[in-house]
Amino acid sequence: MHEASLADAAPAMTFNDARKILGLGPDEDPRPHVAEFRAARERIAEMVRTAPNENLALRYQEGLIEFDKALAALREYLEALGLTPHAPESVVETPPPPPQQVQVEIPAPPRNRSLSWIAWLLVFLTGATGGGLLYLKNEESKERLRLERIAFLERQGAIYVENRRWQEAGASFAEIDSLDPGSELALKGRRSIEAGMDEEQNQFIGYWTGQALAELEAGRLDEAEAAAKRVLEKFPAEKESAQILRRVGDARAGQSRQKALAAARRLFDERQWQPAADAARRILDKHPDDRDATAILTDSRAAIEKQIADKARADQLFRMAVKRDQGVFDQQSLDWLREAATLAPDNTEITAMLEKVASYTRTFRVPGDFATPAEALATARDRDRIVLAEQTWKGPLVINAAVDLQGAGSSKTVIECPPENGCPVTIGPDAKGARISGISFRHESFLADGSERFAAALVRGGGATFVDCRFSEASGHGLAVIEGGEAVASRCRFTDNGWNGAAAMGKGSKLEVRDSEALENFEHGIESWDGASSTLVNNRCEGNSRNGIHADNRAAAVVVEGNQLIANREFGLVLGSAGSGKAGGNIARDNLLGGIVVRAASAAVQVTGNQATRNQGPGIVLEKGLPAEAYSTNTAAENVPNQIVTGAALDHAEGQAAKPE
Repeated sequence: MHEASLADAAPAMTFNDARKILGLGPDEDPRPHVAEFRAARERIAEMVRTAPNENLALRYQEGLIEFDKALAALREYLEALGLTPHAPESVVETPPPPPQQVQVEIPAPPRNRSLSWIAWLLVFLTGATGGGLLYLKNEESKERLRLERIAFLERQGAIYVENRRWQEAGASFAEIDSLDPGSELALKGRRSIEAGMDEEQNQFIGYWTGQALAELEAGRLDEAEAAAKRVLEKFPAEKESAQILRRVGDARAGQSRQKALAAARRLFDERQWQPAADAARRILDKHPDDRDATAILTDSRAAIEKQIADKARADQLFRMAVKRDQGVFDQQSLDWLREAATLAPDNTEITAMLEKVASYTRTFRVPGDFATPAEALATARDRDRIVLAEQTWKGPLVINAAVDLQGAGSSKTVIECPPENGCPVTIGPDAKGARISGISFRHESFLADGSERFAAALVRGGGATFVDCRFSEASGHGLAVIEGGEAVASRCRFTDNGWNGAAAMGKGSKLEVRDSEALENFEHGIESWDGASSTLVNNRCEGNSRNGIHADNRAAAVVVEGNQLIANREFGLVLGSAGSGKAGGNIARDNLLGGIVVRAASAAVQVTGNQATRNQGPGIVLEKGLPAEAYSTNTAAENVPNQIVTGAALDHAEGQAAKPE
C-alpha cells in the first residue's frame, strides 16, 4: 500500500493519543508544528523505502502507520474546532476550549497491541517538544548506532574466528542477526565458524591419528592408545582412531601371546617339558588355532613320553649295574650307569651309584689334587677321572688319553680361551674313548676374521663322547671332527657359533649327535661333508642362518631320523650326497627357502615318512633324475608356493635354488 493512504486504512485514534505520539503537551497548540510533522512523516516514509531488508522495512512501516494515524486525529480535531491546520506559525495562543455543544468526541477504536516497539520508544523519547522532528532524529541516530554496532560485531567475530574462539564468534554473529535479521554478514560469519571448526577438527584428527600410527608402528602401545583416545574423546565417531585403538588392542594381545610363546619355548629349551606343555595349553585356551603353541605342545608331549621311556630304561640299567657290581672297576657297569645318569639326570640313586663305580678308578679333583685342569691332564692316563669344580677355567686344554673329564654341569663349569689362542679343548689322536660331561666350551670373545677360525671343541683323530655339554660363541664351529676322528654328542647344545653348530669333515671322520639342539648358528645347524659320515637322531635344529642339517658325505653313510628342523633361513634338511643311509621321521617346518631337498647324488638314501609343513618355499624338492614315486611316503602341506617340486635343476651351491625343469 502506498504511504499516502496509510492513515486512511488505519483505525481512528483519539487526539489525546495523537498528542503523545506527536510529542505535544496537553495545552500546546499543534498548528505551529504542522510543517515539522509533515517533514518528519516524509523522512519516515523514506526510511521505509530505503530499509536494508524487508524485516526492518516492516518495522518502519508500522511506525509510519502509527504516525499517520496521529496526524489524521490531529486534522480531525482541528476541523472539529473550525481551525485550519495551516495557521501561521506566529500564532501561538492556545485555542479556547470548544463549546460543550460542538465538542466532538471521536470514539477510540480498539488499541493495536502489536504496535511496533520502535515507534513507541521513539515517540516517548521525543519528550514534549520537538515533535516529529525529534522522533525522526532519534530514528536516524538509532539506525546509525545499529549500523556501527553491526560493523563492530563483524570485526569482533572475525578476530574470534581467527583465534578459534568459536563460542565468542558465534555470539557476535548471533547479535548481528538480531540487529539485522537474515543478514548476509551473520550467514557468512556462521559459515566461517563452521569452516574454521572443520579445519581445526581435521588438523586435530590428522595430527593425533598420525601420532598414534607412528607410536603403534614403533611398538609403543601405551602412547599409541593415548593419542587415539585424545581424538575419540572429542570426536567419538572418528573411525580411523577407533580402528587404531582396535589395532592397539590386537597388538597388545599379540605381544602377550608372543611373551607367552617365548616363555613356553624357554621352558622347552630348559627341558622342563611339563611346564612347557602347560604354558602351551594356556595359549591355546585363548588362541585355539595358534600353530606355534600347538607345535610346542606336540613337542613337549613327545619329550614327556620319551622322558618316561628314558626313566624306565635308566631304572633297568641301574638294576643291571647294581647286580654286576663287585667292588672293582668294571667298564660295562660304568657304561650302564653313565647311560642311566644321562637318561635320568635327577635320579640321586643312579648318581650315587655312578660315583661309587667311577671311584674304582683313579680320580683327580680340581681344585684339590691339582690347581688347574691342564695340570691334571698332564698327569692323567687312560681310565683316570678328572672332576672339575663349578668354575670358569682357562684353556686351551689338550686331551691325549681316554680320560673321563667331568664338570658340575654345563651351566656351572666353563672352559674358555681367547679366540686367537685356539680351541678351548682339543681331543688328540691318542684319546681313544675319552668322555667329557657337564662342561661348556666357548671363546672369550667372537672373532669373525680369517678362514681358519678355531672351534669351541676339536676332535682331531681321536675319539670322544660328549654328554650334557654346551658349545657356544666360537669363532668357528661349535664342535668339529677332523682327520678321521670320532665324536658322539648326547644331550648337548650348539648355539651362536660363527660357523656350524657341529661339523664333521674328511674321509673316516664320524659324527653322531643325539637328543641335542643346534640353535642360531651362523652357518648350518649340523653339517657333514667331504667323505665324513653322520648319524643325527632326535635333534632340534632351529633358527640357523643356513640349513638345519646339511649332509654332503660323498660315499659315506648318513642317518637322519626324528629331527625337528624349524625356522632355518634356508632349508630344513639338504641331502647333497651319500653312499647309503636313511632319512625318516623328520619334520621340517617354517623354513625360509623350503623344507627338504634331495639331490641326485643321495639317491641311495631311503627318504621316507618325513613331513614338510608351513615352509616359505617348496615343501620337498627332488633334483632331476630322482623318481617321484620313491618319495611318495613323505608329506608336504601348507608350503608356499609348491608342496613338491620334481625334476628340479639345482645350482652348484647345495640347496641354494630349486627350479622346476
